[in-house]
Amino acid sequence: MAAPHPPDEDVDLVGSALLRNVRLVPVGGGPVAGPQGPVDVFVRAGVVTQVGPGLAAPPGVDVHDAAGRWAVPGLWDAHVHLVQWATNAGRLDLSGTRSVEEVLDRVRAHLRGGAAAGSGLVHGFGHRPATWAAQPTVAALDAVTGGRPTVLVSADVHSGWLNTAALDQLGLGRRDDPVIEDEWFAVCARLGTWPALAEVAERSVPAAVRDAAARGVVGVVDMEFAPNATRWPERVARGVDQLRVRTATYLDGLDAVRAAGLRTGQRLPGGRGLLTMGPLKVIADGSLNTRTACCAEPYADADQLAEPRGRLNVTPDALVALLRRARDAGLGAAVHAIGDAAVTVAVDAFGAAGAAGSIEHAQLVRLADLPRMRALGLTVSVQPAHLLDDRDVAEQCWPDRTGRCFALRAMLGAGLRLVLGSDAPVAPLDPWLAMAAAVHRSGDERAPWHPEQQLTPAEALAASTDGQPTVGVGSLADLALLDADPLAPAGSAREAAAGLRRMHVAATFVAGRPTHLDL
Repeated sequence: MAAPHPPDEDVDLVGSALLRNVRLVPVGGGPVAGPQGPVDVFVRAGVVTQVGPGLAAPPGVDVHDAAGRWAVPGLWDAHVHLVQWATNAGRLDLSGTRSVEEVLDRVRAHLRGGAAAGSGLVHGFGHRPATWAAQPTVAALDAVTGGRPTVLVSADVHSGWLNTAALDQLGLGRRDDPVIEDEWFAVCARLGTWPALAEVAERSVPAAVRDAAARGVVGVVDMEFAPNATRWPERVARGVDQLRVRTATYLDGLDAVRAAGLRTGQRLPGGRGLLTMGPLKVIADGSLNTRTACCAEPYADADQLAEPRGRLNVTPDALVALLRRARDAGLGAAVHAIGDAAVTVAVDAFGAAGAAGSIEHAQLVRLADLPRMRALGLTVSVQPAHLLDDRDVAEQCWPDRTGRCFALRAMLGAGLRLVLGSDAPVAPLDPWLAMAAAVHRSGDERAPWHPEQQLTPAEALAASTDGQPTVGVGSLADLALLDADPLAPAGSAREAAAGLRRMHVAATFVAGRPTHLDL
């Protein structure tokens, strides 16, 4: 599926360096070749060319003393919405709210604050209303905000609670319920073009990228609702060059991607070797917290829902047609499917279309679908930190099927290629948090949630390095140096997860260039 790379003159963000006194962490089942103690790692033009003790440093090459730190392949987040994550720091924080009134209290306090003066948009993020006794209404928000346009984005990014002023400004029509699913995704894209918000977002991206590099991240798959294949070269030209990025497109950008001749795996012009074309993203169903994830059986609280089993955002036949268009355009497909019925529809569609790609999220699965995914060569892309937030709502909405939620052990047991991510801003862009959640499956003092689906630290790490094995000769020089061994023996999954959560990254290199140094 990968297209030929353009000429090498576009690949100039590479470096050479000598890393001394490094301990190599075995990744993906690959043993550490050669000496088992600290070694030196020599990187030339973005590739590891020598590994061994006492390597000579060529003139002019930077030398970094790792002082016995542990080296792993650089980490990837396989699913992010980078601009929304970057913007999150400037949005009104609604996380942890437990009712409509708690959200309204925060909005009131925000409006009383000096920083909120003026008539601009009130932009909030992070509420999770699925378990609330009363649901959000436009009328309740109007009573607090008046004519001040207000958009409150749910933590799963599948709905927006807007007041009348915002509905009018966006031309959405009067209503009393939140805006959900496809209609909401269109609003997300439009919000990204509002001059004030777009300016804030672009100013926020460099800091978000630097923060990712400080966590050992060398690459992301960006699923933002935006023309990513043109936006990212512009950012790289401005010096935002600390990450590799695979840029997804949605249906509204497919024609432009095809017209540009871009295919999955092809380097993007102007990306200086860091940017490649990613997949066509299709959102097949909803989410758990919006209670629109499409399920084979009704939700436990189905009597409160207009759609007792959730919903598909695209019909099965239409999904097959979209995947065929992606295949014919040379694009892989990334199909969002959270409910088990949606996962089945997605697997069926991949088989019918003969397309390549991934199932994104796969939060609730029929176990019988896992070997079918394996037979089709599909990747399963999961965000384990979501289980920390979704544990309680799943117990309320899916109490009879939680053993099939975030079925990570079953996925590996079926031989699937598993990759981990965050879906930031739904969860933080932090691979150590994702790995910890996969290993322990608890974010508080409670026992692990379905421990039979836990991963080992080694499995979680292997699912976070984009398939790169133990660092060795020939490896991409996308590396992270760690203050501790992520695979150190631990007395329990809880202890192992705690070690992952507090992991300090001392240095990150992308193609041999340092993107973060704290040695």
